[in-house]
Amino acid sequence: MSATAGTTRAARDRHLLYAGALLRATATGMVAVLLGLSLAERGLDGGRIGTIVGAGLAGAALSALLVTLWGDRIGRRTALVAVAALSAAGIAAFCLVSDERLLLGVAFLGMLNGMGRDRGAALILEQAILPGTTSDSRRTGAFARYNVLQDAGHALGGALAGAAGTLHEHSALSALDSQRALLGAGAALLLLSALVALALSRGTEHGAAPLGGGVAGAAGRLSPASRRVIVRLSSLFFVDALGGGFLTTAWLSWFFVERFGASPQTIGALFFAARTLNALSHFGAAWLARRIGLVNTMVFTHIPSSLLLVSVAIAPSFPVAAALFLARVGLVEMDVPTRQSYVMALVRPDERTVASGITHLVRLGGWALGPLLAAWTVSAGTLVGPLVVGAALKLAYDLLLWRGFRAVRPPEERAA
Repeated sequence: MSATAGTTRAARDRHLLYAGALLRATATGMVAVLLGLSLAERGLDGGRIGTIVGAGLAGAALSALLVTLWGDRIGRRTALVAVAALSAAGIAAFCLVSDERLLLGVAFLGMLNGMGRDRGAALILEQAILPGTTSDSRRTGAFARYNVLQDAGHALGGALAGAAGTLHEHSALSALDSQRALLGAGAALLLLSALVALALSRGTEHGAAPLGGGVAGAAGRLSPASRRVIVRLSSLFFVDALGGGFLTTAWLSWFFVERFGASPQTIGALFFAARTLNALSHFGAAWLARRIGLVNTMVFTHIPSSLLLVSVAIAPSFPVAAALFLARVGLVEMDVPTRQSYVMALVRPDERTVASGITHLVRLGGWALGPLLAAWTVSAGTLVGPLVVGAALKLAYDLLLWRGFRAVRPPEERAA
């Protein structure tokens, strides 16, 4: 294949990945809202709803583990198609069954996502494929655009879920049937994402060298050098995710209500602005990384965001706290595309699925444990405890990352 043809094929694959991520994120945003509403409409109480949502997240975690171990063996495209098709089938079955035990099984097998953010197997596979569709110097920019499209999809999906109420008001459909209709639309989006994945070229499979070069090895394994790097990074990512688990949207919303008496409408507007700033910050991260490097961008945007988080805890009023919080969220996710780009740059092309999966699963563990510890902190009698502990953990992560990896540079920085 000529260099021009290879570049054209890579660009096509990259845009297909963008399209698939947007479709899936939109479906994820819709399902997250409608899942709980639909279960409540069926008469289930909060405990049983939580159990079914938990079953869906457990299925998503298992699928992430499976693609980490065997995704490259069965093929990245095949795995992407299978995950999307199974999720679509799970949503369709969820709309049709009513028995609570069947709903548990459907949620688990269909990996129904009640988080509102994409954390599943498809994310691991796409992050492994994306670096091979661009050059080293443009890799971080590609991850920035990928994350912006995901954020946009999550927001769009949440907004579209509100159409269920409009459909119920202006049609003969019951509230439950209106929700089922929108869930069906979410399943259709996932099927479209499966078709998009099916259109990816063979160059997206494991061992395919990126445009900047690369050496293929055995699928599903890490070389000793890569294993050492991934173990060290995963340990640090766990600390970061644990800190993030102290700072969930649900807990922060409750903090603003308890501390300042903010209204639900105000909280909603605040987090809409926060999500917008998160999305825009990804572009800023790519721009900054080109100038000061990936590790520097990760560390020197994260440290100020953690300090701003502590200042939210001691803010004298809600307007001040809200301003500090928005300043914090404008910085806190600048490490997302840079972190993804950095991990993929330090391993061989054929190791990217495993590396992406391991670091992703470790972060899932931290996110799951964090809220439990945060609840214990609040029960000990300190409202601002989770803010302070979460910020301290994130600061520890930043300093340890800087100490351990400031001299470990990705290819584009070594070349420069």
